[in-house]
Amino acid sequence: MNLDGALRIGRIRGIQISVHWTWLIVFGLITWSLAVGFFPETFPGWTATEYWIVSAVAALLLFGSVLLHELAHSFVALSRGLPVQSIVLFIFGGVSNIQKEPERPQDEFWVTLMGPLSSVVLGVLFLVLFFFLQGVAPAISALLIYLSSINLLLAVFNLIPGFPLDGGRIFRSVVWWITNNFRQSTHIAAIIGQIVAYLFIFGGLALIFTGQFLSGIWLIFIGWFLNSAADASYKQVVTREELRGVKVAEMMTPSPVTVGPSATLRDLVDDYLLQRNVQSVPVVDDDALVGMVTLNEVREVPKEEWDTTTVEQVMTRRDQIKTISPADDLVQAMGELAGDEEVGLLPVVDSGRLVGLLSKANLLRYLKLREQLGAPNARA
Repeated sequence: MNLDGALRIGRIRGIQISVHWTWLIVFGLITWSLAVGFFPETFPGWTATEYWIVSAVAALLLFGSVLLHELAHSFVALSRGLPVQSIVLFIFGGVSNIQKEPERPQDEFWVTLMGPLSSVVLGVLFLVLFFFLQGVAPAISALLIYLSSINLLLAVFNLIPGFPLDGGRIFRSVVWWITNNFRQSTHIAAIIGQIVAYLFIFGGLALIFTGQFLSGIWLIFIGWFLNSAADASYKQVVTREELRGVKVAEMMTPSPVTVGPSATLRDLVDDYLLQRNVQSVPVVDDDALVGMVTLNEVREVPKEEWDTTTVEQVMTRRDQIKTISPADDLVQAMGELAGDEEVGLLPVVDSGRLVGLLSKANLLRYLKLREQLGAPNARA
């Protein structure tokens, strides 16, 4: 999952951690609901300032708990050979961008289970701390009991068998193990996920009719998101199945436009970026790929220095670039492209020589054409 508008805040074990702007909405809503509802009702007698400060800290620690939940998924994925590009915190919690689907049901089972299990561990840990630290300070007790409750609720919610929630993915892994059919198990899990989503929507409508407007709207919103995510997840699996067997060589743009490392940024802008309407260009020296230069890298250099700055001085060097082979499977390339949030294309290299480029636009055009032609499924 790739969310535009996410602010990168750091890396943990090579995993990019980002916060989407919608997280600020939820942070504000949670802080407000705790400051005017939960904490005054549970711990009366504080000042308004104390309620707001404790509520803001609780909201931050909640999202810290969500981050630990996603890191649990990600660390197990890495241990099982599944690359993880990033974790994004957003309006509905968090999502780990694992770059490829697991190839075995047991991998999916354990990767998925570790998320809710981490939430249970956190919930129990905060509860134990609450009992040990009672009486130390009311604010600490309030934070601990809230964090214990919310982490246990987070675990229960995620174990609902509604794909693509954790419970739905665990269910899919079990069906996959029984049927040995990944696509069929995804279809079954997605249908159940959509049923769960509609139950959320109907439950939200019921809450609205009983006067709980905000809770009802939120439940409907969650149901809508789950329904859309279940449908999109199944379509993604179908797409991967249809692309299996298609090689990168069949999809790439051959003989792409390139620039030499000694060209100035002025030449790059005037003769390539503007004239050819591209945002990134491979840098080639004697047919060998030596780097990539992007519009963002050019923009970091003041315009008055473009005439004296060479492409080689600002480019991303070859050893820092993801590349693919023309013989690679397109499904593998999809995973690489999904993890490339900035450039959106991959150099295709054969024995060190640049032979083509594969872009997200290539994939989208190909998929649209297959849909229009009603093309058959994957090759044998």
